[in-house]
Amino acid sequence: MLKSVNPATGKIVETYESHSDKGVEKIINATDKFWHQWRTTSFSHRAIFMQNISSLLRTRKEELARLMALEMGKVLKEGISEIEKCAWVCDYYAQNAESFLENEFIETEAFRSFVSYQPLGTILAVMPWNFPFWQVFRFLAPTLMAGNTAVLKHASNVPGCAIAIEDLFREAGFPENVFRTLLIGSNQVENVIRHPAIKAVSLTGSTPAGKSVAAIAGNELKKCVLELGGSDPYVILKDADLENAAKICTTSRLLNAGQSCIAAKRFIVVDEVYSEFLEYFTHEMNQAVFGDPFLPETTMGPLARKDLRNELHQQVVNSVKMGAEIVLGGEIPNRKGAFYPPTILENVQPGMPAYDEELFGPVASIIRVKDEAEAIKVANDTEFGLGAAVFTSDLKNGEHIAEKLLDAGCCFVNDFVKSDPRLPFGGIKTSGFGRELSTQGIKEFMNVKTVVVK
Repeated sequence: MLKSVNPATGKIVETYESHSDKGVEKIINATDKFWHQWRTTSFSHRAIFMQNISSLLRTRKEELARLMALEMGKVLKEGISEIEKCAWVCDYYAQNAESFLENEFIETEAFRSFVSYQPLGTILAVMPWNFPFWQVFRFLAPTLMAGNTAVLKHASNVPGCAIAIEDLFREAGFPENVFRTLLIGSNQVENVIRHPAIKAVSLTGSTPAGKSVAAIAGNELKKCVLELGGSDPYVILKDADLENAAKICTTSRLLNAGQSCIAAKRFIVVDEVYSEFLEYFTHEMNQAVFGDPFLPETTMGPLARKDLRNELHQQVVNSVKMGAEIVLGGEIPNRKGAFYPPTILENVQPGMPAYDEELFGPVASIIRVKDEAEAIKVANDTEFGLGAAVFTSDLKNGEHIAEKLLDAGCCFVNDFVKSDPRLPFGGIKTSGFGRELSTQGIKEFMNVKTVVVK
């Protein structure tokens, strides 16, 4: 049994019957059987359905945003933007999948030699609750357009979103077994990965979850793509536009109540501008209005669950015990729901949770450094490597730092890290491996086949 709980009130929204092991087996077998037909369809045929679902998403964006607000606390404005982005990725791959997967001819001694991209089969997606539509669609759009079929194990606290996604595919005209949702708990995932019909796995989630899935998939010799946790460093140099940087950093830290793998988490500021930046940043963070995600004045909703809120607060408490100082927030509010206020910690040092761990919520760690060289060293002093940003008026130096010096999969200059269908997305180190989106993403679950005609 899966339960949907409103994190703003703690009330149960709805309960859902889980799929039994036999039910899961039936769904996977049906999806695998249909793959042999789906793989033979043309790109233009698949694109019709993908464009249909794009139109549906835009038409239903307010309704779907309300569902996200109800199940995981996302404010309506952000929910609408998320659905619009899902429509964008569907359009993007409907328009570009065929060109991305064209045969690549290579001149050799043979009469003809080329690389052909062929779909693998049924792919399992294990997806998180924080962007319950976007995370799924950025996987499904390229995967299905490439000729694979897919099954989804969504996070257990957003079953309504999982069902809504499958319903959208049916309404858009997709054949029933191109994509199916599995309403299962984490304890059933291993058997799904090991199922002979599952050819590969895509997971977005925590680093421990990624390690577990990778171990099972590796034992089965099945490919996996992992997008895991992050502790993104934002480097503020002395020549940065501090007021603008503070606005951008606040947006990144508080988006989705700070529950994003690529949210800004560690703010590394050179000594010369530390006090001025902190003043701007504190002002911006203090402008947030946290509360009921359905109210138009709310800019930040609750965290998705109370246990997650309590874990975050314990990280703050433990960091303060070790010497960090609270500049803003840091207390659980006296109200119903899984709320936590925008929080700033300074004097953050190695060994503290606020320095070493991912803070999955609206808590910012401010770290003072003496100069640019130390800032880059501290930015890279982490087990994570998903995103990073640098703020400077010297664009040439900023580009050099982003390209050559920061250890992360996505590095931005004078902006916050974000995913874009046109650009590959993913991390290094314990933030995972493989890429989603762009040309690289659609090729992850393909047989890169060499063909030689003598």
